[in-house]
Amino acid sequence: MVTNIIMILGGFFLLIKGADYLVSGASSLARRFGIPSLVVGLTVVAFGTSAPEFFVNIIAATKGITDIAVGNVLGSNMANLLLVLGATAVIAPLTLKSNTVWKEIPFSLLAAALVLIFGSDMLLEGSLVNQIGRIEGLALFAFFIIFIVYTFGIREEGERPQEQIQQIPVPKSVFFLLGGLVALAMGGQLVVEGASSVAVSFGVTANLIALTIVALGTSLPELVASVIAAKKGHTDIAIGNVIGSSIFNILFVLSSSAIVRPLMFQPANVFDAFAVVVATLAIFFLLFIGKKHTIGKNAGISLLVMYASFIIFAIIRG
Repeated sequence: MVTNIIMILGGFFLLIKGADYLVSGASSLARRFGIPSLVVGLTVVAFGTSAPEFFVNIIAATKGITDIAVGNVLGSNMANLLLVLGATAVIAPLTLKSNTVWKEIPFSLLAAALVLIFGSDMLLEGSLVNQIGRIEGLALFAFFIIFIVYTFGIREEGERPQEQIQQIPVPKSVFFLLGGLVALAMGGQLVVEGASSVAVSFGVTANLIALTIVALGTSLPELVASVIAAKKGHTDIAIGNVIGSSIFNILFVLSSSAIVRPLMFQPANVFDAFAVVVATLAIFFLLFIGKKHTIGKNAGISLLVMYASFIIFAIIRG
């Protein structure tokens, strides 16, 4: 048991550091070759923030442990929307721009709704099993492309700042890039194996471990980034990090996993997908209670209570 816990913690460390080094090395190399900062931000940096979820999911899907792949994405999104956003709002009120309220949050809601629909085959089609297959995975990935095109558009209009990229020597950049990829692969392997073993040891489902421990671990980069951004007064970055990561998790990470191997959806997964939809709707409605388009301290506490309730329910459910 102790060995498995050490594997998970070590895996989280490698995932977080690996993502950091990958972003630093790849961003610096891209800028040296004349690639615009905004393109780097939308590709390398965006991938880096969701790299922990991506590597855990691809390894889990490859090994056929689809419970971890599904639970990790749904759990990460619940952590992003309720824990990260709630904790950040407690530190500093978050005022959202009109685009975020009327376009990006609805896009996040659409992504969550698509997962719920695609994963409800038994209810909607009378199938014997619930499954997000390769066709659904490709459909989700198509929406991801649409989201990237949309994001390019608003950046070009100057509504978001370009990424400031630190230049480092080429040999060091290459080392960071390759080392980051290796660390991510090793970290993902350790987390998947450790989580599977812990689930067996405690006699609980792999989905529960993925929904709680794995999802929390892979969401740490988002939590740290948003809290630091809020402390510095960069609320746009804090909000964009959370909403963007939630969309990225579903439309890129989950779609890629489904393309590698069709993902079985247990009844618990359907409920969790519904919970993500409800959480997204709750955030949208909170923006019109009190100060318009602002998530204040009280709303942040409400989000944290919702997250705690969800985790307690998931643990009781088993």
